[in-house]
Amino acid sequence: MGSASDWPVMEHAARTLRDFGIPWEAEIASAHRSLDKLTGYAVTARERGLKCLIAGAGAAAHLAGVAAAITDIPVLGVPIDATSLKGMDALLAMVQMPGGIPVATFAIGKAGAVNAALFAVAMLANDDPEMAVRLAAFRVRQSAKVNAAVLPPLDPID
Repeated sequence: MGSASDWPVMEHAARTLRDFGIPWEAEIASAHRSLDKLTGYAVTARERGLKCLIAGAGAAAHLAGVAAAITDIPVLGVPIDATSLKGMDALLAMVQMPGGIPVATFAIGKAGAVNAALFAVAMLANDDPEMAVRLAAFRVRQSAKVNAAVLPPLDPID
């Protein structure tokens, strides 16, 4: 993530990965304030066994794009609501990457962090039958929870 203030959003990605039993790393590396750190992290990602990077950043949000320019493993972008623009600036910075440097970009905030992690799970499930079973079970539980939901009755008319 671009800064420590991004953790309250990005921890949702970490929790999701943890819940699926996927080892993960969390690191603070800014595309603007610590480019050398980001470069070292992204360049060595594949040799450390990482299958993708989930990059969360707000404001100008160049973290995901710069990471995607440095590494050839998939980069999943999570825009963070960090400015008066409510994350739209981060979203646009991530989705407007030039052709040839893809960043798979998700929703702004918590939903984006969770979905980026679930997308990573789905990618891993392509080559891991046990992960595919866990993902399918998650989807069944998710559907069951919605199907079991009951709305409260309306208040009586006075």
